[in-house]
Amino acid sequence: MQLAVVPSFVHLTLHFSAVIAGLAVSVQYVATLASRPFAGHTSDTRGAKRATASGLCSIIASGALFTIAAFLRHDALASLLALCLSRLVLGFGESWVATGGALWGIARMGESQQAKVISWNGVGSYGGMAVGAPVGVLLENHYGLGAVGMVSIVISAAAAVWAATIPRVATYRKPPLAFAKVLKKVTGEGIGLGLGGIGFGTIAAFITLFYASRNWPDASLSLTLFGAAFVVARLGFAWTVTKWGGYPVAMVSLAVECAGLLVLWLAPAPLAARIGATIAGFGFSLVFPALGVEAVRKVPVESRGSALAIYTAFIDLSMGVAGPLAGAIVSAAGYPPIFLFAAAAAVLGIALLLKIRQPSATLHTTA
Repeated sequence: MQLAVVPSFVHLTLHFSAVIAGLAVSVQYVATLASRPFAGHTSDTRGAKRATASGLCSIIASGALFTIAAFLRHDALASLLALCLSRLVLGFGESWVATGGALWGIARMGESQQAKVISWNGVGSYGGMAVGAPVGVLLENHYGLGAVGMVSIVISAAAAVWAATIPRVATYRKPPLAFAKVLKKVTGEGIGLGLGGIGFGTIAAFITLFYASRNWPDASLSLTLFGAAFVVARLGFAWTVTKWGGYPVAMVSLAVECAGLLVLWLAPAPLAARIGATIAGFGFSLVFPALGVEAVRKVPVESRGSALAIYTAFIDLSMGVAGPLAGAIVSAAGYPPIFLFAAAAAVLGIALLLKIRQPSATLHTTA
């Protein structure tokens, strides 16, 4: 819900620059990046359910701060500070929910199902984005920005109640690997993920302002189509990771994402932009589970949470970098070049994976 309304609120209502609007989106990922390793370690040592519950409580607090930011809109600086604090708390919560939830599912289903679990985890996240974008715009248009914060409190509280009904899983007595060792093992896959994530970060932070700059309607529809295509790809093609291995699937996915970003770069009309966003979402969808399976495979079972958290931190880093970098490009050259920049990052990701990939044993599971 927030992704669809934060950039326009900061830029058009509070009258800050496009760079500040990008930072307002990206600041969430600074907190997510900083808290990922702690979330992974807590999931490994204290339990995935505990980590998930802690994250949901943080997201509830973020909703309260977001509501306060809306009520302070007549004091631009105070509103921006409250909004950024809300985004920081949201980033912390998202980190713990995503890491704890994925590890929780893997522990319940078994290692042979980890590609499916990671895929379904993304279906939940990006399905929420697909639904949340138009809902956020609808709430803001009819009830004001504060309604977005209040509804997020209710939804997060409902999620916490739901999570409380799911059985916890046992933790491992053997201590996990040290942070530096896990980081070294998953860095290649993490950078590949991060380069693919720049496209998502750019679309998330600037698609609404890109539409506004051209007086095009229904910008939130592009976020919805991105998220819907993401979910369709996860549901329909997650089995390809099991059959063909993570690296080949990730490279094809990055190529598809690049094609969508190029369509956005050249889009002459809203329909073309929506097509580009849809293709980009479809392509980006399988990058995370494909490389995630390869990353988790490199560490012992007692370090899966740390590996998944550190690996995921690379997309937080790319999302945090994408906002201000794209904002700087907008200030210098306008909106279309930011999509060319993101497409170039996807191409660089393919080149990296060609260099680091290793023959992967096919996972013999039922897709």
